[in-house]
Amino acid sequence: MLRLTLTLVAITTLAILPALAQAGCKDDWICIDEISENGDVKLLARNLRGFPITYTLRVYARDYVIAGPNTVTRTLGPQEKQQVLLLQGKDHKEGHYRYDFKWTVGRMDAKHDDDYLYSLPYGDGLSFPVLQGYGSRFSHRGHEEFAVDFDMRTGTAVHAARSGIVARIEESNSKGCWDDDCGQYANFIVILHPDGTTGEYYHLDHEGVLVEVGDAVTRGQQIGLSGNTGHTTMPHLHFAVYRPISWGRTQSIPVRFQSADGIIDRPRRGGRYPAQSGDHS
Repeated sequence: MLRLTLTLVAITTLAILPALAQAGCKDDWICIDEISENGDVKLLARNLRGFPITYTLRVYARDYVIAGPNTVTRTLGPQEKQQVLLLQGKDHKEGHYRYDFKWTVGRMDAKHDDDYLYSLPYGDGLSFPVLQGYGSRFSHRGHEEFAVDFDMRTGTAVHAARSGIVARIEESNSKGCWDDDCGQYANFIVILHPDGTTGEYYHLDHEGVLVEVGDAVTRGQQIGLSGNTGHTTMPHLHFAVYRPISWGRTQSIPVRFQSADGIIDRPRRGGRYPAQSGDHS
């Protein structure tokens, strides 16, 4: 029932040498370039992919003056590079520092169109009971308040609720459990929407992803097969729309769904809503 936080941390401790350039990279998505010269150090963030990402970086320094705040949260555009922080050496002497960072896909300044009507994430005419709706007490609170869990048996076709570009996929896992570390076993699809939010589909079946990173998908297109992987107690599909915040976290956004019975403003536990994809983009 819980979505895996798909962000990782890297920590580096370095003694700075004159004219030194190094890079700390993670997951083939983001690098922090470290450029040292005359006792100062510049930290630059570099996006390796063709999708916007939002990152937070924090620096801990000794014998340096940090020009500005020691913690920064920003969005990097596709393949963008930007200076994050400047560490000024005291009396041009070497010092010591370390940093950590986390990231996720999407834009922190994304402006969601609240009038947009999403498709339900399954085939037209079908309906599945809602296990958890908005604000369900079991696990849909806080950042997951506006997620929906649909009771879909393993192998059920999953359809895109909104058009976009596939940014991330995982389908190699075959384990589902409820221990604290079970989130790492989730299979998923992350679709970047035109407004910088992401539609995310979790707990998919082993080898149950039917799209590739970079694919353009259309609303109502079949993209995967539901499953029982990750932090879960039973087969189901976890769907939500997210906006990045800080430290690799995302905040779910309330969205409205188009069904064959009308507009669904707030999916509720036990509800069954027949899908009707319509002609929205």
